[in-house]
Amino acid sequence: QVQLVESGGGLVQAGGSLRLSCAASGRTLSIYNMGWFRQPPGKEREFVAAHRWIRGNTYLLDSADSVQGRFTISRDNAKNTVYLQMNSLKPEDTAVYYCAAKYGTVAAFNIQANYDYWGQGTQVTVSS
Repeated sequence: QVQLVESGGGLVQAGGSLRLSCAASGRTLSIYNMGWFRQPPGKEREFVAAHRWIRGNTYLLDSADSVQGRFTISRDNAKNTVYLQMNSLKPEDTAVYYCAAKYGTVAAFNIQANYDYWGQGTQVTVSS
């Protein structure tokens, strides 16, 4: 069993930055596929970024087109924590952001149904 706890959300002006953290307990995250998803107000939850475990110490990073060049996902296995650095924030980035984990590799890393564990979410609000 994996418990995920997000933090770092808040209110920020457009153009600003935030760093979200996702701290895990119960299992080491080193061989988990990790993802960030978000749910804007009144909309479906959507994929943001993934930090994919491939094999050994090999990982691949992927992100949605809407955040490429602005958001960066990273992980610190020693701290069992995954991060989402968000720069150049826009009002349309306003959403509840969720961290998710899937043991091992996953081909469809952008599909939320493929993830086994979820955090409770953290609110990000970007004002114009």
